[in-house]
Parts: sequence; C-alpha cells; structure tokens
Amino acid sequence: MPEFGQILGIEGTAWNLSAALFDRDLLALCSRPYSPEHGGIHPREAAQHHASAMREVIATVTKEPEKITGIAFSQGPGLGPCLRTVATAARSLALALEVPLIGVNHCVAHVEIGSWATGCRDPIVLYASGANTQVIGYLNGRYRIFGETLDIGIGNALDKFARAKDLPHPGGPLIEAQAKSGTYFELPYTVKGMDLAFSGLVSAAKDSRKLLSDVCCSLQETAFAMCVEVTERALSLTGKDEVLLVGGVGANARLQEMLRIMCEERGAHFFVPERKYLGDNGAMIAYTGKLMLESGQTLAIENSQVNPSFRSDDVEVTWKHEATPVPGQENRGRTDQKRGAEAVVLFRNGSAIKQRLSKTYRVPALDRKLITERTRAEARIIHMARKGGVPTPIMSDITGDSIVMEEITGTLLTHALSEANCEKAGEMTGQLHTAGIMHGDLTTSNMILRDTDGKCVLIDFGLSQVTSEIEQRGVDIHVMFQTLTSTHPKDAGRLQAAFAKGYLATFASAREVLEREKEIEQRGRYL
Repeated sequence: MPEFGQILGIEGTAWNLSAALFDRDLLALCSRPYSPEHGGIHPREAAQHHASAMREVIATVTKEPEKITGIAFSQGPGLGPCLRTVATAARSLALALEVPLIGVNHCVAHVEIGSWATGCRDPIVLYASGANTQVIGYLNGRYRIFGETLDIGIGNALDKFARAKDLPHPGGPLIEAQAKSGTYFELPYTVKGMDLAFSGLVSAAKDSRKLLSDVCCSLQETAFAMCVEVTERALSLTGKDEVLLVGGVGANARLQEMLRIMCEERGAHFFVPERKYLGDNGAMIAYTGKLMLESGQTLAIENSQVNPSFRSDDVEVTWKHEATPVPGQENRGRTDQKRGAEAVVLFRNGSAIKQRLSKTYRVPALDRKLITERTRAEARIIHMARKGGVPTPIMSDITGDSIVMEEITGTLLTHALSEANCEKAGEMTGQLHTAGIMHGDLTTSNMILRDTDGKCVLIDFGLSQVTSEIEQRGVDIHVMFQTLTSTHPKDAGRLQAAFAKGYLATFASAREVLEREKEIEQRGRYL
C-alpha cells in the first residue's frame, strides 16, 4: 500500500464546519459551529455560516499547504446547502494544489475515526447523532446497516423535545443535566426487530405535564434503552464481541453507561472515543480520506457531486479486510442452552424453556414492564399463530418471565439459506400475516427448518403484535430483507425474490405489502 503525506479533511454536513490535517496522526483540528438564534438548524443559514468561516478554518490547520497530498470532504449524508458549500471549497483546493480529491461518507468516517481512536478492530457500531441513528457492522466488504431509525434520528428527537420546552440548541446536554435529578415514568417504547422509532416517544414527552426533570429522565431512559436493545440484537446476530459508540449523542454519560453494562453482561468489549472525535469533526474526514486514498479511492472533479442521502452501505470498503464471524455463530456447538438478545433458552428433556433476562442497563420499572408484557404477549400470539396455520412450538406452561414449549430440532434458516428455504419462509410469513399478526423480529435467526418434515417453524414472538396495518406488515418484510442484505449481501437479491414468491403464494395482500416495503426502504432518514 503506498504511503501518502498530509490529508486535509473538511467536514460540514450540518451545524459544524471543521477542518483537520492528518498524516500518521492528527496534526491540527479547527471547528467553527453554527448556532441558530432560535429553533433548529436552518440549512441555508448554516451553509452561509460555513462559507463565511471556510477561509479562516482551513487557514488555521494548513500552515504548509505544499505538504498536502489529498483533499477529503464530507460528500454526504447531510444538509444539501451545507454539503455543496464544503464540496465547492474542496474542489477548489484540490485543483489549486493539484492533489487528488476524496469524497467521504460521513457515517463511515464516524466509524473509522472511532476505531482508530479506541483501537477496536471489528465492532458493532451504535451511531447516534442528530440526524442518524444506526447500528452498523462490517461484513463482506461494506459497512452493513443492521438496524436504524424508521423516522427521526435520536439527536433530532432530543432537540425537538428541547425546543418544545424552550431549551436552547443543542438540547441534548441540557436534557442530560435535567435527567440527573429526575424520576422515571412510562413513555412509549418502540422497537421493531432491528429498527426503532422515536416520534411517538417525543410526542408523548412534549405533551407530558410532569416535572421537566422527570420528563427528561424518562425520555433519556426510554430512548437509550431502545438504542441499546437493537445494538445488543445486532451483537447477538453477528457473533461479534466489540461495541463502539460514535456520534454526537455518544457524549451522553448515561448512554455510555447503559452500553457498558450491556457489554459486560454479554462478555463484550465497549469502546467510546474521546469527546473531540464523537461529534462531527474534520479529523474523521481527514483520516478516512487517508484510508481511501491509500487504497486508491479518489474522485474526478466531474464525479464529485454531493449526496444528501449517502448511505454507509453504499460505500465499497476497499481498505478493510478483517475476517468476520459467521452470523449466528455465537451459540453454535451448545446443546444445553442458547442465548439470544433478550432471553436464554434452556433445553430439558425435549422441552425448551425460554426465560427473559433482566437487563440491568434499563431502569427496573421499564425492565419489569418489558419482560412481563413481552412474555404474556408472546404466549398469546404463539397460540393465535398456530390457530392460523403457522408452524410454531407447542406451549405447555407460562410464568411471569418464562414460556415452556416443545424443543424444535432442526437448522436455523441463517445456516441453511437457499432459494427453496427462503420460499418456505415467505409462505410461512404469508400465513402469519393472513392471521393478522406481525412478527416484529422477522430475521433468519428466528426461523427453524424442522428435521422431521422440513417445515419452516417460526420462533421468538417477543416483539409481535396483532395488527392488520399494511405499514406494520411492510416493516416485517423490511426487517427480513434487511437481514438478508446485511448478512448475505452477495445472494440477497435472489433470496429476497424467493421469499417474496412464497409470500405472494399465501397472502392475498402481499403485493401491496411488498410495495410498502420498497417505500420504507427508500424513505430518507437523514434530514
């Protein structure tokens, strides 16, 4: 791999204009944040701020421009006017200095600088910032998105609440300070398989008439527990043993504490970089630009358009080649028990005892509520699904946190992916939706190809709901398709087509649901 000299990185996707110089280490970093007088970020005002501060910021970090061997800039995702301002400056510098231009994905840059700053190698990443909430992991040449927000980012959610309570921007630090003296009460908790949503939570918090400190505490505890839950689910699915927290919201001490506790309970390692690398910063663009330049990824000026919806899984990661665990490998070889993200299943004399585990990162009241509600709902919906013709385990006993059912012997769909088996899974999902049920965690790890008859048996109904809404069914299919894409990207297209074929064969409204899944996939979740 060729060695390059100093890389100048310019970041300006939203509120913060920042530039940095990087060679083997960070040489210089300068930031000039935009702070609106009222409300949230105004894209045009932010872009005007960036344009006026650009010369000063770049001059501060570039004392010897002749040593610069590449210009890296944040190509997206972000606010269009801000991205265009930064891109224009980067193009001008690349032409003036006659050096390569590198377009960097903002999300990938957060992951790379976090990995560099902490020394972690192959983590599951919780990326929590203003416009983004994603759970990301490297697999087969790309950073795959295992889960993400279905509406707004966690930072924007906190800021919306703060504005409703007349707190200045940014709202996160003020909410954190208020929460320290608050007491938890129940607010809406929305996790859908590997994805989550914050709009209902924020609306309820805004409408609450309780003490501000109590609302801030409850908002934090609920939102962060949702983030940690989906992170743990991705950790369980992939078999990785590292968790990295990045993004501006990652500076929150309570979120860090909850992730650290979760990792300790699972025997994983938790990493969080120092504060200057958490929020949007030029260092992450410069460092990632250096990696990309050394692996040959540069941009011609005519191909350097910005992309406000640039997804991390659109980036070919040519600079990273670590081997990764096989999805679902974590429990392979165990015959007496299996542990998932929220429960352990014990096998005793032909029975499977599913016991939900207490999560000490959650406040006790929320933990008890989720365990009790999910156990009862799961038992009720398993019974309802069987009546609807869906192959499920037969139950024999139910307690407050456990369900005793028959042991299903067979192979997880994760370990037997083929077009024929995905078609079986689609047929079974069609039967489930016909029965008026959405699974809520429709992944390849929750389907077993039974040894006795080869049928696809559905397990783990802990997030299931009784609903006939097209949106909820679309989310179910989206979770399944997302799992196939993130864990088996080379074969995802044909496996998804096979699943859809089976789904169409058994569910009358399948075409409408599949169209809704495409809509869900295309929704912009960054602005």
